[in-house]
Amino acid sequence: MSILRRSVVLAASVALVAGAAACEKSSNSSSSSNGGSGKKIALLLPESQTTRYESFDKPIFEAKVKALCSDCTVVYQNASQDENKQKQQMDGVLAQGVNVVVLDPVNGESAGTLATTAKAKKVPVVAYDRLIKNTDLDAYVSFDNEEVGRAQAQSLLDKLKADGKTSGKIVMINGSTTDNNALLFNKGAHSVFDKQTAFQLTPSKDFFTPEWKPENAQTFMAGQIATLGKTGFVGVYSANDGMAGGAIAAMRAAGIKTIPPVTGQDSELAAIQRILVGDQYMTIYKSYKAEAEKTAEVAVALAQGKTPAGLDAKVNNGQKDVPSALLPVVAATKDKIASTIVADKLWTVQQICTAEFATACKSAGLQ
Repeated sequence: MSILRRSVVLAASVALVAGAAACEKSSNSSSSSNGGSGKKIALLLPESQTTRYESFDKPIFEAKVKALCSDCTVVYQNASQDENKQKQQMDGVLAQGVNVVVLDPVNGESAGTLATTAKAKKVPVVAYDRLIKNTDLDAYVSFDNEEVGRAQAQSLLDKLKADGKTSGKIVMINGSTTDNNALLFNKGAHSVFDKQTAFQLTPSKDFFTPEWKPENAQTFMAGQIATLGKTGFVGVYSANDGMAGGAIAAMRAAGIKTIPPVTGQDSELAAIQRILVGDQYMTIYKSYKAEAEKTAEVAVALAQGKTPAGLDAKVNNGQKDVPSALLPVVAATKDKIASTIVADKLWTVQQICTAEFATACKSAGLQ
């Protein structure tokens, strides 16, 4: 073979390998880029079961980064509730040379090792939505999670009293113990429930729902109905909307026609519709836009070697007082849907008020 022919074959082979590598990269990760000469920011989210992450957090974060830094790249990964997968994703984005990592951990207790790995490479880490314990974090952006639990509990007690209930049992359904937020919600709720004696929580030992899964909450609620009877409880404290849906499904399956007040969180579309028809009493509304945009501001500043602004709070994660931004929450009942969820464009009237919910929407002033 001539030197010229060998050169042509070699060049073609290199091009083929490079093209294959590019295809493999595009099939295993998601990124948004404007040029690629700027900084790389990794966004590692924990799961896609909760609608907020893919529908709101990711696109809002990416849009804000683009607005702040036109040539920055967001490298996105979702762990699908798998700790090992999230570890692999962390290793992967660090190998790509990212300048900062925004991490919403699958398990906030064990994710400290992931943050430590990044810090060893001098890559700043921002804990997003869930606190990462016992590690050197650069920042934490979330909501006042104890206030979430307090607002849920107080709303439930206020509703029971407004309905003329003076005593009874409240079934308590908490989130997953692998999520530090679940522990904070529980702490906040107990700070309200434990100050009164009219209503008692059941079971006496707190139940924490594995992986926050609605089906696990449904199974637990079915067991509580079997133990307490269909009229043996007056309300349900559910830490989020998905589990509220599971609890309501269990009550419907048991033949309970009048659903007692049920709390929730996340303002999921199905939950808003349940609130309109009276199956769920309330949800906690959190502005994902404010949270994602604030986190983008912090991440861009850190990627550019600047000190982020607006980290006015301190949250101790077991190793240090982490500079933090804690955003407010709203207890959204039927009368507040228009002024919160719709006004902030979390969901539109068209999305909420499908044919099945048209009558309920009209009575709530949404149509």
